[in-house]
Parts: sequence; structure tokens; C-alpha cells
Amino acid sequence: MNTETNEPDDDDASERPSKTALKKAMHELQALGEALMTLPDARIDAIGLDESLRDAVRTAQRTKSHEGRRRQIQYLGKLMRRTQDAGGIEPIREAVASFQLGHAKDALALHEAERWRAELLASDDALTRWTAAHPRSDLQQLRSLIRSARKEVVPELPGGAARHGRAYRELFQQLRSVLAEPGHEEEESND
Repeated sequence: MNTETNEPDDDDASERPSKTALKKAMHELQALGEALMTLPDARIDAIGLDESLRDAVRTAQRTKSHEGRRRQIQYLGKLMRRTQDAGGIEPIREAVASFQLGHAKDALALHEAERWRAELLASDDALTRWTAAHPRSDLQQLRSLIRSARKEVVPELPGGAARHGRAYRELFQQLRSVLAEPGHEEEESND
């Protein structure tokens, strides 16, 4: 405070973060704590959290009541702030981001296999495109599965969804296994 005018110094106010900024940071850490709760136990242990934070995460995972869970997440946020002050928040952020990215990649791979299956069943030209993109595929088996899947489609009721049989599922598995091969990304980037 300025002793002559009894007004607060502008320097003190500009150095401190605003109340809104502090609250936003608190909510971000609580959200990170909630995301941490979704990690499997093995990943949580691999991060190297201190014992109180690890116990708080496990307690929050076990808590079923809404109010109890909310209060545990707030406590988790408090412990996350302590961890951030100690400089140990980055490994947690990296572990959560890595886990979420892995799930996103898995979902994209499944969608890609579903898209290819739909294209292959709809058009014979799609097999040519598949062959160009994935030359190491077993074309004879793919043709056989496509033919069988097309024959197996049986409409349930008029206006209802069609039922698919074993070949339809096997075609999906075959496509997914080819797309999951380590060299898959390199083949597509060479197109």
C-alpha cells in the first residue's frame, strides 16, 4: 500500500493473478483429476504419484454417490494444486493425454475398418482401391468374404435393418488386422 494516499500499489495488483484466473486454473486441475480417474491402475502407478494423491484417485474411483464423488473430486483438485506447486503436474498431463490419444486412435481405426467394409460390400471398384492402398492383403480371402457377406444379408422386417452373418464380421476382422499392421501408415503415405 502506498502510505501517503492509503491506496494499494498497482505493482502488487498486476503481479497477482486475478480471482477468475485462479478459479479457472482450479477447475482445470479438477478436470485433470477427473481424467486421471479414468486411467487404469497400472498407468496411475507408472506415473509415480505421491501416496496421498494416488489414494485420493482410488477413493474417487470407488465413490458411487454423486455428492461424495463431487467432494472427492474437489479434494483431488486441492491435491493436484499441491502437486502443481511442487512441479510434478507435467507427468500427469502427459499420461492423461497419452491415454486419451490412444483411445482416439483406436476409435479412428475401427471407423476406418467399418468404412472400408461398407465400401467393399457396396462396390467392386472398392476392392481395386483397397488393393492399391494395401498390396500385402490376401485378395482371395477378401473376395471370398465379400461374396459371402453379400449373400448373407437378410432383411429382418420390411423397413427394418438388415441382419449380417459370420462373413460380415470376419470381413471386418480381416480389414482391421490389415489396417493395424505396423507398415499400414507407410503404405498409405506412399499413395
